[in-house]
Amino acid sequence: LALLLGLPLALAAEPPSCAPLVPVTFDNATIPGLLGQWIYIAGASRYPPHLEELKSVKHAAFSFSPGSHEDELNVTEIMRLNETCVVKNTSKILVFWHNSTLAHVDDQVASTAKLIQSDKDLLILKHLNTNFLTLSLSARMPNVSKEVLEDFKAHLHCLGFTEEEIFFTS
Repeated sequence: LALLLGLPLALAAEPPSCAPLVPVTFDNATIPGLLGQWIYIAGASRYPPHLEELKSVKHAAFSFSPGSHEDELNVTEIMRLNETCVVKNTSKILVFWHNSTLAHVDDQVASTAKLIQSDKDLLILKHLNTNFLTLSLSARMPNVSKEVLEDFKAHLHCLGFTEEEIFFTS
């Protein structure tokens, strides 16, 4: 009887169901919508090399411009890693239309990601290149609303990330 009486309370205490991360299926508007400047806001990862990098990123901005081929974007990155400013303009984004993925190629190192459906001024990427889940949030402006940050954090918590695995830029 106690079990039956406690069941409604136990059900009410369950965490809210997490909305799935829905990847974008690329169409003719997808890639032109990515062109221009983005500001890196936050990221979370369980992949040890990414964790070390996320800890050191204080600020990052990047821009996409058309590449020399239809399936390629040029990337310019400006980052402050701890107290060091780093500028890179040698990497590329390869666009794979058949499976709607993006691959960032930098010095022979490639990492792939899925673009997650969101507002047109937000860039949420689910990185696929390791067995460790990694998610990042970038935006057109350096500041996003508190609601956007809370929604992103809620997604991360639903995916099992702890506060220690989530890093925000300054």
